[in-house]
Amino acid sequence: MATAAMAKTQAYEVIVIGGSFAGLSAAMQLARARRRVCVVDAGQPRNRFAAASHGFFGQDGEPPLAMIEQARRKLAAYPTVVFVQGTVVSATAQQRAGSPENGFEVMLDDGATLEAHKLVLAFGVQDGLPDIAGLRERWGASVLHCPYCHGYEFAGQRLGVLYHSAGSAMHAQLIADWGPTTLFLNGDTTLESAERERLLALGITIEPAPIAALEGLGQALQAVRLQATGSGDARVVPLAALYVAATTRPASPLAEQLGCAFDDGPMGPYLRTDANKMTTVPGVYAAGDLTLMRHNATLASAEGVLAGVGAHQAMVFGQ
Repeated sequence: MATAAMAKTQAYEVIVIGGSFAGLSAAMQLARARRRVCVVDAGQPRNRFAAASHGFFGQDGEPPLAMIEQARRKLAAYPTVVFVQGTVVSATAQQRAGSPENGFEVMLDDGATLEAHKLVLAFGVQDGLPDIAGLRERWGASVLHCPYCHGYEFAGQRLGVLYHSAGSAMHAQLIADWGPTTLFLNGDTTLESAERERLLALGITIEPAPIAALEGLGQALQAVRLQATGSGDARVVPLAALYVAATTRPASPLAEQLGCAFDDGPMGPYLRTDANKMTTVPGVYAAGDLTLMRHNATLASAEGVLAGVGAHQAMVFGQ
């Protein structure tokens, strides 16, 4: 593994933007194909708030940051791989001399520039969390998004789902398979009566009152405190975990800068790609949560494999 010198523009065959599960998986395929690949990473993976990653093949219960570090060490053993610590602030397509294909130039936050034949976008998404006191600091610990990733550890305890959209009713039905569940409407009045009746018939409690705050020691959740009403004092609902289907947005504007098309998903936009993980911009590939409606570490890694293979085969076959 080499370290990039920033004195002048560095040229590679592929630049992978994002060094978490998807980006490192893409880079591994390219490295094993002996291609010159640069991984640019800002060191802020989405799963950094979680103490453990669950359900990943052979790595169940391992800290995500430790998994990323282990993957980096293995990738660093390949001599054609370079890591650059930093944030890409712009990306542009440029005509390559003597070739009908475009190349790409990216600029980092320190002013350095890198060039490549292909790009792989793997910078992920950011979560838009509700503005509720005590929620953000518990994100990834006791305020969670995925029961498959973080359900078993809270099984049989009192669980909650924060109402966010019409899909939240289905979310509550799913969570109820792990334990007794309360759907917190948080003052929302749009839950349809038929859906309400179905939830109640399944034993799911519906709490209409607005939430004042989440309470507990450290990152642990012990209760949800509801706002006081004119008819009495604020009530407190004991709870071990609260599930939130957070909205998402791309963690970087680079795909928009490049002109890549997005599709609308239930929780936010996701990047449109073909079967080989190429976006609507030729030469630009994408993988991970950025391209998925359902977010999962295993799926992100698998997407990275497809993107790395797709980018490599495009270079071989001149696509």
